[in-house]
Amino acid sequence: MLPAAFRPATSTDADTIALHRYSDEADAHERPIYAVWVADALRRGVYVGFLAVDGEEVVAGAGLTLLEWGPSRGDPSPFRARVVNVWTHPGHRRRGLARELVTRCLGAAQERGVSRVGLGTSELARPLYGALGFRASGAEMEWRVATPGRG
Repeated sequence: MLPAAFRPATSTDADTIALHRYSDEADAHERPIYAVWVADALRRGVYVGFLAVDGEEVVAGAGLTLLEWGPSRGDPSPFRARVVNVWTHPGHRRRGLARELVTRCLGAAQERGVSRVGLGTSELARPLYGALGFRASGAEMEWRVATPGRG
């Protein structure tokens, strides 16, 4: 059961996104620094975020950081990306919110010509990312755009 609405993040959501990234109170001192970066990155287009809202409350979020990587062997795209800040309010988990938000991030990557997307994950979240096409690589997982004729 999904909430009523999904929306793109804006620079006014920077504090909320920082809270998602640094949800432990022990890391609260990191939030203002990250919020400033997120607001600027959203304005510059190197961070794309999506939020799930239930009424006025943000109940989940996910973001995509675009990295200028440079073309590499077999991949002409100058960019790579990382899915970051995937967070769901405990009372709204297991409803498909993270799946929808990460799917939106992957769509944003494709729209920008990015063919390789990485993320850091926990054992608990690996099945979700695996179902979306990410493959394990040590502690990292990576998602790649399917290329015709390549598996």
